Amino acid sequence: MRILIIKLSSLGDLFHALPAVHNLKQETGATIDWVTNSAYTDLVRCFDDVCTVIPFPRTSLRRDGRPFLAALRQQHYDMVIDLQGLLKSALVARAARTDRRIGPSFHREGSRLFYDAVAGPRNKERHAVIENLDIIQHLGLPRHEPVFPVTLPESMINPPSPHLVICPASRWETKNWPAERFATVARHLQTHGHASITLLGAPDDRPACQKIADELGGDCLNLAGKTSIVQMGSILKTADLLLANDSGPVHMAAAVGTPAVVVFGPTLPHRTGPFGAIHRVVQDTKGCPPCMSRRCRYPKTPCILNVTPGDVIDVAMGMLQGSTTNQP
Repeated sequence: MRILIIKLSSLGDLFHALPAVHNLKQETGATIDWVTNSAYTDLVRCFDDVCTVIPFPRTSLRRDGRPFLAALRQQHYDMVIDLQGLLKSALVARAARTDRRIGPSFHREGSRLFYDAVAGPRNKERHAVIENLDIIQHLGLPRHEPVFPVTLPESMINPPSPHLVICPASRWETKNWPAERFATVARHLQTHGHASITLLGAPDDRPACQKIADELGGDCLNLAGKTSIVQMGSILKTADLLLANDSGPVHMAAAVGTPAVVVFGPTLPHRTGPFGAIHRVVQDTKGCPPCMSRRCRYPKTPCILNVTPGDVIDVAMGMLQGSTTNQP
């Protein structure tokens, strides 16, 4: 049996889908291929259950569309499972060679028209990891506890422990806790928790990371824009703690077993918080319920600012001390 998974993006969403794919592999023994955006190809190649990764040329479809279709149609699949649920992913599913196309319960943009079936009723009151597992029940297979089988290379750095990684940026401005507040927490954990600090992020995150580095007087390792996604994962795997906003690195840390303290504002922790009991979310909406919006209706008093450095220090300090205590 050969199964094609379609999950194009984003970073966190790829990890949300991983337990379902692993469960599928365990129960069917199928060969698993995966279509993902070209930017994530190297990462998906690190997923233990994936045989072949087919890059989707999101930014160069006009130029590279024909080679992509040739690669996509090279195999005939027993089934194609779209775990993205968007029109573009459904069109990829339609273009693949198969007689069975299954979409997710959270489908939108008219993608339902391109599926033979949908994996379960819509229920957005669950974590995204559990939502993706609908496919297992739909196929009548036993559902296992979620695990995230991913093999990453050795870390490019080896800082002293306790090692705190900070990822201070996300794609939504409303989810971004101010860099100076991250710096305040970092300084406290340096002084009182003896933490070594590494700053990580994409090239666009350099300003936020540089501001933190400047606040710390350069007493940190600033790797913003200097690592690949896979290298970021390797660094996160060896960290003692991650401090971040609601963003992709949080879900990567959860997958590799690194505890995370995550500052939440307008988004829903029960939907997109770090998966697992070892993590902590710090959120205070104070009467302004999470709006799930990229633009705040109250830009002078956004809910993310209700979380103070002291709130985060209290949580992070305890977790960092616990990680040191538990070391062999």
